[in-house]
Amino acid sequence: MLSKLFGKRKLHIYAPMHGEIVSLDQVPDPVFSEKMLGEGLAIVPIDGHVYAPIDGTVIFVAETKHAIGIRAKDGTELLIHIGLETVSLNGQGFTVLVKEEDRISMGQILIKVDWHFVRENAKSIITPILITNSKERQIQYQGSKECIVGETLLMIVIAK
Repeated sequence: MLSKLFGKRKLHIYAPMHGEIVSLDQVPDPVFSEKMLGEGLAIVPIDGHVYAPIDGTVIFVAETKHAIGIRAKDGTELLIHIGLETVSLNGQGFTVLVKEEDRISMGQILIKVDWHFVRENAKSIITPILITNSKERQIQYQGSKECIVGETLLMIVIAK
């Protein structure tokens, strides 16, 4: 058992924005709170933009610019969904700086967000960070309550 754990690579996922960390069950949307899209956590952003929490490849950018998917080298797939019911904003308040298939580096800015606009026009700014293939992964949460972009370790993911 120990040899299996020591032989597996651990993916460190860092905060993609500044804010307060909350559990998914606190997200007022059943798609996220009931973990229909995968395990993870959420951040109530304070300010700033969305930065890459890992090295990887962009695999999805929502047409409405409110969500981005990233695949790490180990196959872990991560979804950052900015706010709730932000699809109705039709891209307003978001400036995406990357496109699908772009290789990205941890800390790289991905999406500029006008938080004032989003706060005024969407249901919520709470931002779920999900491992969409979490059934194939073991996730270790780090237990922090607040996060600083690029500094705070949110999760460690190990492929099963």
